[in-house]
Amino acid sequence: MLIENNARGTTLQLTLQQKDDWVKYISLAADYDFYHTWHYHAMATNGRPILFVYCEDLNFIAIPLLERAIQDTPYYDLHCVYGYSGPISNLKFTDMSDRLKGNFISAFSAFLHKGSYVSVFCRLHPFFDQNQLLQKTGGMYENGKTIAINLQQNIEEQRKQYRQTTRDSIKKCRRFGYAAVEATSQEGIAAFTKLYQSNMNRISATDFYLFTEEYFTKLVHSTAFDCKLILVYSNEDIVCGSIIMCTKGIIQGHLIATNASYLKNSPAKFLVDEISEMGRKWKMKYYHLGGGLGFKEDSLFEWKLGFSNMVLDYYSWRFIANKAVYNQLVEKSGNQIHADADFFPLYRMIPQ
Repeated sequence: MLIENNARGTTLQLTLQQKDDWVKYISLAADYDFYHTWHYHAMATNGRPILFVYCEDLNFIAIPLLERAIQDTPYYDLHCVYGYSGPISNLKFTDMSDRLKGNFISAFSAFLHKGSYVSVFCRLHPFFDQNQLLQKTGGMYENGKTIAINLQQNIEEQRKQYRQTTRDSIKKCRRFGYAAVEATSQEGIAAFTKLYQSNMNRISATDFYLFTEEYFTKLVHSTAFDCKLILVYSNEDIVCGSIIMCTKGIIQGHLIATNASYLKNSPAKFLVDEISEMGRKWKMKYYHLGGGLGFKEDSLFEWKLGFSNMVLDYYSWRFIANKAVYNQLVEKSGNQIHADADFFPLYRMIPQ
């Protein structure tokens, strides 16, 4: 743990070795999701997890990130875990003073300079108003929209928002006798892994998304967060399934997969409807379905929009800490600074 004090406050840099401190700060946050947790970061394989914490008086602001070395340079950059993370605090960002926000940004900028960090990329959480903290940094990027289902309304009101084709598909699955169950057995986890990997291979997903049975087993059996595997069966066949996370009133639709033989029946629509019913029993407030592929308003986005009119703004934070070095790295990579590419940092993009 690195600790620095200045006239305004104290900064901490926690690593996975400071598990108790990491867990403490997350638990004290006014808002957080499982994406912020020590355990989820401990599963990351694409960077060294750190938690930067700025403390002032009795308040703190923290942000978890993954550190990566930039090949053949003395520099590093920071990015985030798969999912929605971003800064957290014991205060709501909408209630936070401009002074505390400014002091955090100053302390974080000093940390970036001292650590030879060139850039920071972070997917922000659509529910937490984190743009209130970061909007003056110049790195805010409007990525698009995400969809959520409000579980605080009654189920009848929820289903009135369904697109007719969504409603019809769910009714068809019910007529076929499909059943959704929570699975905890290794057999169920193995079956979902096979289904998920088959889906990823079908769409030619990158290796990053080819999660293993060991990965899913750690998620489902973790005691640090509430992960559930929900499977839909037609007799003995697994039709589709989803890994979901339940944290502080929010269900995150983390990963989903469908048996290709049943795609024509749209069983994932039935699965979403069933999880929304289960969520009410678990006292959840929202079921976050996420956005389109790459957060574009594509066919996946339209599919999710068939469930709800609750549309959230989704931002990412794309902060350049050292513009001179960033520009040099982009030029060296063969890319163009002003390229019309939704990719950050540009120097890590493979030139087309």
